[in-house]
Amino acid sequence: MLRIAVLGAGRISKIHAANVAANPRAQLLVIADPWREGVDALSAQFKCEAEYDCAAVMERHDIDAVVIGTPTATHIDLMLQAVANGKAVLCEKPIDLDTDKARHAVNEVERLKGNVMLGFNRRFDPDMLALRKGIAAGQIGEVRQVIITSRDPGLPSREYLAHSGGILRDMTIHDFDTARMLLGEEPTEVTAFASRLVDPGLEEIGDYDSVMVLLRTASGKQCHINCCREALYGYDQRVEVSGAKGVLLNDNHRSSTLRLWNATQTDAREPLLNFFLERYADAYRNELDHFIDALNDGTPLPTSARDGLYALQLADCALESINTGRTVKVCY
Repeated sequence: MLRIAVLGAGRISKIHAANVAANPRAQLLVIADPWREGVDALSAQFKCEAEYDCAAVMERHDIDAVVIGTPTATHIDLMLQAVANGKAVLCEKPIDLDTDKARHAVNEVERLKGNVMLGFNRRFDPDMLALRKGIAAGQIGEVRQVIITSRDPGLPSREYLAHSGGILRDMTIHDFDTARMLLGEEPTEVTAFASRLVDPGLEEIGDYDSVMVLLRTASGKQCHINCCREALYGYDQRVEVSGAKGVLLNDNHRSSTLRLWNATQTDAREPLLNFFLERYADAYRNELDHFIDALNDGTPLPTSARDGLYALQLADCALESINTGRTVKVCY
């Protein structure tokens, strides 16, 4: 029974707290966050302790692991405190918004031999797990190209966007990690384009709402990522992997597989799921299971702090490409 503290009381921490509380191999001991109202409500819901000082949780001997779902700017400090106190860590993405700070933190985690897993939950989506299994089994031969489509149903609030770190570090960061995983090689070149097609006012905060990114590895494998903050038809999440012997595709999810043909409609179906909370519910549960499995079995965690650093570096390179109009070499 892994004794877990969830740090944070916002939207993402609610998901993690619910999953920890429901997992038969975990015990949710405490919710910690300076936001007292949120902590009180969440701890009451799951009948666990409330704590308003995250640092105090790190000193407790009855905590085996922490799940970090606090604002991005706090991730590294909490991660290093946890590692220094012998706690395993499941930390939400991105690792940070500053690559130099992230690199220093990753080196420190590795020096201390800390158990840190970055929360790239899409790796654990059942469709993605099946796709990876197909690649490993040789169903499509050697991977040649990866195409990733990721479109949100609508723009977040301006307040959120102003502190998000920008579309590349906040949204596309998932796709950079997915690309690395599916290509099987580290991208070495990044070319990116960005526009403000949904909200021209994003220029005020230096952000974009629509981006396309091209990645290439040293052997020539390619990935195309297209992201947009608004898709009025729903949450659009698709992946295509083309190989020497075939292609594997992940399609969108709907609340029902029912399809209708009649005198006025052809192939009418339920709309796409609304957002990531619904689309990736299973992925978050699987992510926690893989975290617990690795800690119980003494095996390496399925993602690492370095995975977070490499995805952040790709985001930085993409932003540099946008700003300069040039292809950028990646230096890991």
